[in-house]
Amino acid sequence: MAENKTKPTETSAIAFLKKIGDPTVREDCLTLLRMMQAVAGTPPVMWGSSIVGFGTRHYVYESGREGDTPVIGFSPRKQNIAMYLAGGLDRLRDDLVMLGRHKEGKGCLYIRSLKDIETSVLKRILSKAFKSAKP
Repeated sequence: MAENKTKPTETSAIAFLKKIGDPTVREDCLTLLRMMQAVAGTPPVMWGSSIVGFGTRHYVYESGREGDTPVIGFSPRKQNIAMYLAGGLDRLRDDLVMLGRHKEGKGCLYIRSLKDIETSVLKRILSKAFKSAKP
């Protein structure tokens, strides 16, 4: 079975984020870091080369494949900021309709900028996602 490529590293999340060229994206990501750190109560950990994660969740698929993933996290991407919420988005549906401009994947939330969304709603989403995904 293939080994999971995305693992915790010793790289500084702050140093990684400070290298972001676009000042708006950089500030949005630093704000997200503070939000997620407050929710998780743990320091940020780099997972792989580009994911800032908080907490750890172990998973086991029916196939037997297993691994670890951050409970919540985010990554600055070329088109948007991707937020990863272990456990999926279905249980967050009521809050997501009030969030503002965003796109969704199976367990991912995509935004272009924090100015496009209601940050108080995002904080609630992050808190619910973190609490419900912890074992």
